[in-house]
Amino acid sequence: MAKALETQLSERFEVAFNQIHNWLQENIKNAGTDRFAELLRLGFPVHSIIRKHYHDLKIFGRLRNSIVHDKIELGFYIAEPHTRVVSLIENIASKLVQPREALSIATKPVFYYYEDAKLKDILTVINKRSYSIFPIYDGNGYKWPLTADCIIKWFAENMVESVIQLEDVTVKDLFPLKRSTPIEFVRKNVDMFEIEEIFGEYHVKNQKLEAVIVTETGKQSEKPLGIITSWDLVEIDVLD
Repeated sequence: MAKALETQLSERFEVAFNQIHNWLQENIKNAGTDRFAELLRLGFPVHSIIRKHYHDLKIFGRLRNSIVHDKIELGFYIAEPHTRVVSLIENIASKLVQPREALSIATKPVFYYYEDAKLKDILTVINKRSYSIFPIYDGNGYKWPLTADCIIKWFAENMVESVIQLEDVTVKDLFPLKRSTPIEFVRKNVDMFEIEEIFGEYHVKNQKLEAVIVTETGKQSEKPLGIITSWDLVEIDVLD
């Protein structure tokens, strides 16, 4: 009975390990290798789940080699994983095979505005929610991003004797100060790993991606359902 339980644990470990290895092979772009340890190294900068479990995954790789290569007969494993080890690797595998949707990590609701909106109304939202980016739309869809940096710059240029007049200021008045800020759009059912890859691609090019906006089908003409910044990914890295 004990041997049967140990065999079951080893087989469960193998299944979960293979799921993780297959995911790495499919999702680590341009790796040029199928070696587990190298795929972990290449995936470390991109995916928070690899960073979180990197040490454990490296140990799993060595344990897997012992389990598979030191097997001396069918149903007999010279190395047996502990129950807690099997539970952990299965948990990691499940997060990879069934990842969270991007919309689940996005900031919601999205406060988006048209160019005739009053700046003072946006400042009220900043005060209550600490948002730092506001998509600006017109009748055809998304136009440009109004950022907190842009608002601060406008304040600096329009302060007169420590006083700023806001009553008649609209979003359109800040348009000349906007930066050329990249924004990407994705459909609502993409997973968080795709979002990480999008940010990673900009990082490789030494460019800053301001945000990813989630819409129904990923079109700029659609209203935003959620918005994801690099800070959202940091929170996932720390808290997930």
